Amino acid sequence: MTTMTTFDFAPLYRHAVGFDRFANMAQKIVKQQIVEQQLATQRRSDACKAKKSMAKNAGVSSRATAPAVKTQIDTNYPRYNITHVGELDYQITLALAGFSLEEIDITVTADELVITGKRQPVDVTSTWLHQGINQADFSRKFALADHVQVLGAEMAQGLLTINLQRQIPEALQPRKVTIGA
Repeated sequence: MTTMTTFDFAPLYRHAVGFDRFANMAQKIVKQQIVEQQLATQRRSDACKAKKSMAKNAGVSSRATAPAVKTQIDTNYPRYNITHVGELDYQITLALAGFSLEEIDITVTADELVITGKRQPVDVTSTWLHQGINQADFSRKFALADHVQVLGAEMAQGLLTINLQRQIPEALQPRKVTIGA
């Protein structure tokens, strides 16, 4: 699989002013995706090596120890929706079943929103027969455009909803220019 790591923004620069941050943001996203792909590949490789090592130590071929159900690394956890609510209003909704408010942290910087969840250790008194609900630690990042502010967050029925609004400064709002002598 080949990955494109550079973009030609010359056409954009010919027809628009002030979009230089867009180029930097796009390049940052591409680099982040490449790192995530490399990490996922490394995890799969490590898992394969571990299985082969276990099979070798047990004196059994690796095919005989292959699981009946294949699992896939879920890099899309937790699932989320981004909604355009009004002209300048947005919502991000994350499905966080089983997480309490104390286990979730929301951090906002100038151009990034980071939501992290860290499960607190629980004394397990039973044995899992099947665990289909993913409750792993996570960190989900969202790039914020200029002048987008986080207004607040609410948690209800396992859904974390974050309200955002684009607040355009008066100096950047459209204005009429009179033609004078």
